[in-house]
Amino acid sequence: MQITPIPCLIDNYAYIINDSNSKTIGVVDPSEAAPVIVFLKKQNLKLNYILNTHHHFDHIGGNDELKKLYNAKVVGFKDDKHRIPGIDITLEDNEKWIFGNSQTKILHIPGHTLGHICFFFEKEKIAFTGDTLFSLGCGKIFEGDHNQLLKSLNKIKKLPKDTMIYCGHEYTCKNAEFCMKYDSNNIDLINKFEKIKKLRSNNLPTIPSSLEDELKSNIFLRCNQNDLKIKLNMKNEEDFKVFRKVRDLKDSF
Repeated sequence: MQITPIPCLIDNYAYIINDSNSKTIGVVDPSEAAPVIVFLKKQNLKLNYILNTHHHFDHIGGNDELKKLYNAKVVGFKDDKHRIPGIDITLEDNEKWIFGNSQTKILHIPGHTLGHICFFFEKEKIAFTGDTLFSLGCGKIFEGDHNQLLKSLNKIKKLPKDTMIYCGHEYTCKNAEFCMKYDSNNIDLINKFEKIKKLRSNNLPTIPSSLEDELKSNIFLRCNQNDLKIKLNMKNEEDFKVFRKVRDLKDSF
């Protein structure tokens, strides 16, 4: 299975999924159709599926045009069927959905929005996390609450450590700056930041990131760890309170 990031808008990524064995082609979160069409034409590919992690316009803006052009099926969360344009296939939490020759597990991960989902390709260990988990960050809370978002991140944390994380935006450099402000002596974070700076200086994507890297470096996934709690002067505080503090700090960063 080949995953190709397609830069869209200012800092969005759509992702082309090419299952060459079954000749099944999908796109995840096409914020706009044009760059996706350009890639598909260049590769002489026909689109079969449009996978939406959530309903925000910068993730579904290309749905209608792509569906009309390729007669592709739109896939999304069942409770967001009224908010995802052209939806054909509605999925539930923990449901298994077959893409080509691959089994995909659906994880309902609310917080950023109430209907946000993750597409986890189990055999390939690939997770499309939309705007819930970023590299070195997590999404803003628009419809849910801190508790929902923390539970969603904890759900992602339980995936295999070698899972590759494909998120919705190229926010990694700014996220790294925030993590460094409050977790500055984290050697894993320092090393990751150096790699990120090199990639961005060459205008290359910082995505995907491995879940293992994120567990070591992403401050939002470390709110249960005592060393971080001490750095934040929150020793012995509940994980939830630490997470709420860090998310609020990021909102004003």
